[in-house]
Amino acid sequence: MSHQGSRSERRVSSVFLGIVAVMAVTGWAVWTGYATSPGLAVFLFVTSAWVVSLCLHEYAHARTALHGGDISVGAKGYLTLNPLKYTHALLSIVLPVVFVILGGLGLPGGAVYIERDRIRGRWKHSLVSAAGPLTNVLFAAVCTAPFWLHALDGVPLAFRFALAFLALLQVSAAILNFLPVPGLDGYGVIEPWLSHRVRREVAPLAPFALIGVFALLWIPEVNGFFFDRVTDVLGALGVSDLETYCGHSLYRFWQETDGYCTLP
Repeated sequence: MSHQGSRSERRVSSVFLGIVAVMAVTGWAVWTGYATSPGLAVFLFVTSAWVVSLCLHEYAHARTALHGGDISVGAKGYLTLNPLKYTHALLSIVLPVVFVILGGLGLPGGAVYIERDRIRGRWKHSLVSAAGPLTNVLFAAVCTAPFWLHALDGVPLAFRFALAFLALLQVSAAILNFLPVPGLDGYGVIEPWLSHRVRREVAPLAPFALIGVFALLWIPEVNGFFFDRVTDVLGALGVSDLETYCGHSLYRFWQETDGYCTLP
């Protein structure tokens, strides 16, 4: 019975499979140009792929915690990749999608509740925190593979632009997540190595620190500096500013597409 329960706790949810199906179908529509509105197809493809990456981000946290000693993650449904099982579906799925739509920013989510007292060892705690953003890094590497492998021959422009914009979201999410700010995964990586006194003093500041980061990103100079670093990473991976710009332009299909990004 317990074995069956364990299997059911790890069975991939139909919700996640449905999102993957949307990603696959809309990705095919972008690639083939089948869609009457390429912008809408890009929007659906990138949004569904972004949600898939959010699910994988949280799954990575949970799976690493499971191997670290927190066996409660299975009963919470975290191993099913079902976004509806997250403790804060609004923070983990809805807000990140809204931020992508409004500003093209890969907002990190914060969803799974890990019972840290079940995990022994500072390295294990750090790995649990690092596992999520490392998933974004891996996702970015996959999205940009055609660029840094110089394998873009035959890749339709719309799909190329969509991949570039999706890569921007993954890179921005990874950089944000790795900031050593309370409330973000970067702080979770270093927290086990801090003294008990420091951790106790910092803990109440976590919600305000996170709000502060997002408030700073509304300042044009800070926002520009942040996206310059994102652009540097993408450039090193072979993705140009024009490609990410056109991807974002296509994604916002309800606005007039820039002339630079007109598809053949």
